[in-house]
Amino acid sequence: MASKILIFNVVFLTSFFLPLLVPNSYSSQIIVSAATDFTDNDLIEFALNLEYLEAEFFLIGSSGYGLGVVSPDLAQGGPSPIGGTLAQLDPLTKDIIYQFGLQEVGHLRAIKSKVKGFPRPLLNISKEVFGTIMNNAFGRPLNPPFDPYANSINYLLATYVIPYVGLTGYVGATPMLQNIVSKQLVAGLLGVESGQDAVTRALLYNLKDKIVTPYAVTVAEFTNRISMLRNRLGNAGLKDEGLVVPREQGADGKVTGNILSADNNSLSYARTPEEILRIIYGNGSERNPGGFYPAGAEGRIAQSYLSP
Repeated sequence: MASKILIFNVVFLTSFFLPLLVPNSYSSQIIVSAATDFTDNDLIEFALNLEYLEAEFFLIGSSGYGLGVVSPDLAQGGPSPIGGTLAQLDPLTKDIIYQFGLQEVGHLRAIKSKVKGFPRPLLNISKEVFGTIMNNAFGRPLNPPFDPYANSINYLLATYVIPYVGLTGYVGATPMLQNIVSKQLVAGLLGVESGQDAVTRALLYNLKDKIVTPYAVTVAEFTNRISMLRNRLGNAGLKDEGLVVPREQGADGKVTGNILSADNNSLSYARTPEEILRIIYGNGSERNPGGFYPAGAEGRIAQSYLSP
């Protein structure tokens, strides 16, 4: 019961207040000039890449079926994802993840109602890709290789890898948007993405001291390693924090628990499209496809970095 109350409180506060704070966030203001030649449509369309990834990962992990079954019109004939399978989830986690998946279907539909969009890009959500991410996070091969679909804790740790990246992207895009309709759309998307990240972190925070078998490493240490990896790949300083941090990085510099990742003023971190690409490609370069996007991300922004 206590964990359910914790999740509700975290999600309510995050979803309600974050969109209101974003425009004045220090973390957002520092990147306004990063993509001044991109239009509102470009920035919103770029987000489809992450929304497709989340939709497929959550739907397949919770139900065994992706967009091809749930909403084939949104896939627009794009290639089926590589890998991905029904995860071995407990009932609560399965319920939550399935809701996440359906939320992403709504996000895809909302975005495509405003911009032309593009078909589902080629996605790799195989256990091998997640295994590589975890190996890179720890700086050594995990034995046995990490399998996100093996159990609920592994799946939640894999979930920790994804929505937060989209969240920081929306925070970064907000101050660059010119049209009120675009701002309203992104505010709505950001609220739910923030909620998903908050739910994931709350579930994992409740397990932060639990050992992830067979690796003899706590859940908190896994999140810290993943966050440090994303900071390295993004190559733009500290914009990512795990569940337990040095006291000076905690809320108001007073705690080591870190239920939400935020800066010294408890404002959300922002990332540019370039930083997002470096992370989701898994190699620190916005010009070299890989990771979740073996053929590269789609849309004018992503494609501009792939052009010779």
